[in-house]
Order: sequence, then structure tokens, then C-alpha cells
Amino acid sequence: MLLPTNEKGFGFWTLRRSGVSNSGIAQQMGISRQAVSHALRAMDEKVESTLREMASANQIAIEKVNAGRGILLGQSIPFAAAAIIFVSQKHGVQVWYEHEGDCGTCPRYTECIELLWDYSGELGIRITRTADPTKMAEELFFKVKEMV
Repeated sequence: MLLPTNEKGFGFWTLRRSGVSNSGIAQQMGISRQAVSHALRAMDEKVESTLREMASANQIAIEKVNAGRGILLGQSIPFAAAAIIFVSQKHGVQVWYEHEGDCGTCPRYTECIELLWDYSGELGIRITRTADPTKMAEELFFKVKEMV
């Protein structure tokens, strides 16, 4: 299942995840609070379904799911490593595995740093800026796990 990030409901979901109340969303959008609640329930179901499908496709045993935050924590069966699946407004659904990377030689170095900064910003989490994406990911995902 693709997550419909261009739907109005996804916009409501990202606002709620950033701390805006249902009433605040309704007021911003000029609609009823009930309409917002209905859209958010439907979007939570889509987010959870997407997270669970990604876990299944990547052979990740699920430990915790928080659809409201768009986070799934689990354990990769083939890699025997902790895994996190998360929804990023800018980057879509991402699967990350706990590992010690050799970031200096990786062609995705800049992309990883950008993703980590963007995602931490979406969640309102402050992380330490370093030249090592692995360290940034460790700090971010430690804080994300506390949220779930």
C-alpha cells in the first residue's frame, strides 16, 4: 500500500504529529473538528497498515507500532538487527537498520544526513550535528524509541 502523502488527511496527520490539536487543525482548515477526527482515524489506519506491510516485506518482527507518530520498532530477522520503519513527510516511508556504517565511503552520505535532519525536524527532536550520520542516527532513533 502506498501512503497517500498528497491527501488532505495526510496533511492533517502531519499537523497533529507536530503538536497541533484536532481543534487547531479544524480552525486552520475551516472545517469541523469531527471531520478532522474522522480523517485522522482513517489516516492512522493507512499509516499503520503501511508500516505493517513494510515490516512484513522486510522480514521485520514487530515490537511496537505508533501510527500517530508513524513509527514501527522491530527486529530484522535476516540481519539480526534492530530496525525502525518511519514515515517522513518529505522522504516517505523509510526502513533503517541498526548498524555500524562506514559513512565516509558511502555514496549516500549526504542523503542520509539530509534525511536525518529533515526527520528530526518533523518530529521536533534536536540532535547533535556531527560529520557521522551513524552517530546522528543513533541519537535520533534513541529519542524516537522513547516516543513510542
